[in-house]
Amino acid sequence: MSPRLAIAVACGLASLWSAQAVSAEPAQKPAALAQPGLYGGAAPFVSVTLTQCLTSVPQSERSAAFLAEMTAVAHSVRMAVRIEIQQRAPGEVSFHTLTAPGLGAWHESVAGVTTYRYLDRVTGLSAPGSYRAVAHFRWLGGGNHQIHQQERHSSSCLVPAG
Repeated sequence: MSPRLAIAVACGLASLWSAQAVSAEPAQKPAALAQPGLYGGAAPFVSVTLTQCLTSVPQSERSAAFLAEMTAVAHSVRMAVRIEIQQRAPGEVSFHTLTAPGLGAWHESVAGVTTYRYLDRVTGLSAPGSYRAVAHFRWLGGGNHQIHQQERHSSSCLVPAG
C-alpha cells in the first residue's frame, strides 16, 4: 500500500471514529465580527482551527484535530460543514486533498441552532509533511436550499521527519 493511500485510509477511519458535532449554543459573537451581511443581519462567524497537532515518532501516534465553527444567518433553518484534510510533502508547492471513506462528508446541524461546531481528528500522519483542513460551510433555508456558503483554511500541523 502506498504511503499516501495508507494515510488516507487512516484519516478516513479516524474521522469516522472521532468526529463530533456540538450544536446547541447561543450565538455570542465579538462586536468586531458583527459586520453588516446578508439578508440585513450580521455577517456569519466562521472559523476552522487546528486544535491539536501530535508529532510522535511512531506513525500510529501522530494526529491532528480540527474544529470548524459557524453561526446562523437570517433565514437559515440549519447549517452544514464539510472538512477536507489536505497534505503537502516537502518539496511540493501546493496541498492536495486526501481521499478515504468518511473524509469530506457533509455534516448538518439540527434545525434551529444558532451555533454549530464540528470536530474532526485524523491519525497516522506520514512524516515529514504538513497537514491542514479546508472547511466548507453552507447555510440551508426552508426546503433545504442553500442560501449562503463560505470556505476557510486552518493553520498547518507540521510533522517533522521521524
